[in-house]
Amino acid sequence: MSRLSFTLEKTASGSRARATRFKTLHNEVLTPTFMPVGTHASVRSQSREDLLDVGAQVLLANTYHLLLRPGVEIFQQFGGIHNFMKWPRSVLTDSGGFQIFCLPNSRVMKEEGAYFKSYVDNQTICLSPEKSIETQKFIGSDIMMVLDQCVPSTVEKSIAKSAMELTHRWALRSLAARGDSPQSLFGIVQGACYQDLRIESAKIISDMPFDGYAVGGLAVGETKSEREDCTATVTDLLPQDRPRYLMGVGTPLDLLEAVHRGIDMFDCILPSSLAQQGVTFTTLGKRDLRRGVYRTMEGPLDPACSCYTCNTYSLAYLYHINRVRDTRAWQLLALHNIHYYLTLTRQMREHILADTWMEFYQQQRQIIGQNDSYGPKSVIGAKQARGQRKLTRGRYEIVEKDGIGRIRCVRSGEVMHSVNNPEVEARELYVEQSKLLERVGNAEDPPLVIWDVGLGSAANAMAAINALESVPADVRPRKVKLISFENDMDALKLSLGHRGLFRHLRHGGPETIVKDGRWISRCGLIEWILLEGDFAETKFNAEPANLVFFDPFSFKTDSALWTLTAFEELHACLKDQPALIFTYTTSTAVRAALLAAGFYVAHGQATGPKSETTVALNELAKQLEPDWNYLGETWLSKWQRSDAKMPYGISAASEATAPGWESKILTHKQFAAPLT
Repeated sequence: MSRLSFTLEKTASGSRARATRFKTLHNEVLTPTFMPVGTHASVRSQSREDLLDVGAQVLLANTYHLLLRPGVEIFQQFGGIHNFMKWPRSVLTDSGGFQIFCLPNSRVMKEEGAYFKSYVDNQTICLSPEKSIETQKFIGSDIMMVLDQCVPSTVEKSIAKSAMELTHRWALRSLAARGDSPQSLFGIVQGACYQDLRIESAKIISDMPFDGYAVGGLAVGETKSEREDCTATVTDLLPQDRPRYLMGVGTPLDLLEAVHRGIDMFDCILPSSLAQQGVTFTTLGKRDLRRGVYRTMEGPLDPACSCYTCNTYSLAYLYHINRVRDTRAWQLLALHNIHYYLTLTRQMREHILADTWMEFYQQQRQIIGQNDSYGPKSVIGAKQARGQRKLTRGRYEIVEKDGIGRIRCVRSGEVMHSVNNPEVEARELYVEQSKLLERVGNAEDPPLVIWDVGLGSAANAMAAINALESVPADVRPRKVKLISFENDMDALKLSLGHRGLFRHLRHGGPETIVKDGRWISRCGLIEWILLEGDFAETKFNAEPANLVFFDPFSFKTDSALWTLTAFEELHACLKDQPALIFTYTTSTAVRAALLAAGFYVAHGQATGPKSETTVALNELAKQLEPDWNYLGETWLSKWQRSDAKMPYGISAASEATAPGWESKILTHKQFAAPLT
């Protein structure tokens, strides 16, 4: 039985859009509704009184951050978060699962929970399902969330499945830990963008006696259409008599589309974070107060808005205080944005109840998606528009997130480094993990040869060059030859036209490599060479590598580079000297191909949201570096049970074309001893 006294009031004709109501420990909540984000028990830049005035029914706070600061003892002292922050209405606490996703470099994932290093005192804590629920009980939130493992929505299926199954096990433990607490508890559906996994997760989670259900793991790399399809798939399977919450989403258009597909509750930081940049949402479309056209405008930000900001200040004044970076601008614009979100959800509810939803939905789809069109175009706006038109080249386009550029393959829809900062991943995964700087300290050694497979926007190549140039030449006297392989230079050429989004390209090397195919550092110790063309052919013309940074797009985009045949050829190219391969994937199929090709395979370090990556070594490298964390019997047992055990390029129907690959894995010397 639900603790929320839930009532489904009406479902719109021709839609899954719902108007519902439920009672928490502090107030009745009418849906659809938007929950302003108060991560640290405070909605940034907003006062309690303003949030009450605009009609916020529920605030969202974060368990992980509140556990670290101020700590559960403060909530015990004050009798919970409501008295602590003097908030009379509902509070929903996220479990900390998103921090498992966001803080990968300071956590270790285990069955019992996620081990974090506290950013407050650097102490290690275990955030388990039981610890998360215990903390949420002390906080005293109205709605608690189960601890889950969120992964990027575009991650390999085997990783998504493993995270989903862990989420299910943790959900049961969270239910048990909740006990007889009067607080409500929501389960979370995971499964990335794989429809069969989402269906499986929705069925399993909805069979558990939660008071509401959330759709997690979206808005972390997938396309808009993928997010909408996934939402519709899940809501079709969730119980009708419980609230449905889409976590961390999103823009006003995202809310509109999600309500149309049966979602009731939302949270997102966009109203505040975009306000800090001067961007607002209005009934006439999105407004960007960085545009010079607003400098002399006397009217309100939104003529149809009744918020304090629109009732009090002119566009000219808001433009001015935003331009001079007065913190009051952030507060006023965020207040308007939150008011807009809450007004929008109230209007949704009114039209659902009046059964005029479909007309409202079609009308708002046209309005909400409009960009800044308020007033004549300024010179700055025209320049920005011209810049936007140049964000594509060939099969690639630039995707901007938090001021950082990423490359998307238009044909496949995949984004390289969809969640991670590309510079950070390149440094952690390739430069630091390969111990590059430790390998260049002896001038008597032959040149160190690095293969950069998949040049892309040159993030990995420049990470290596910047690391080498960061220390004096006499400290790293060994010569380095960096060989980049690429069959389509459009990604780098496009990125070079937008160096503001690709900071690693603020260097003379990339432009020279595009122009001349070769760049040499001033000290003469670093030589960078470009080999254009198909890696399947060009690798045979290259000097054998000591280190391989293997970073093409996934099998979906660059399928030929991930097959057993490709790795067998790579093994043959590298057989005469010690060689190590570093790659971002942990795909079972890729690891199986590497093993069948003759490589030893080890667990690589975590980076971004990935709990681990992959390292492969040939026989000579294995003899010199035996201490890597090699895959052992545990992995082998899971591989034998896996439904994705075959290397890419092999199917049951074509297995005869690659005879013996399975026995090569089973008899591999890596598994001769009980490795772990």
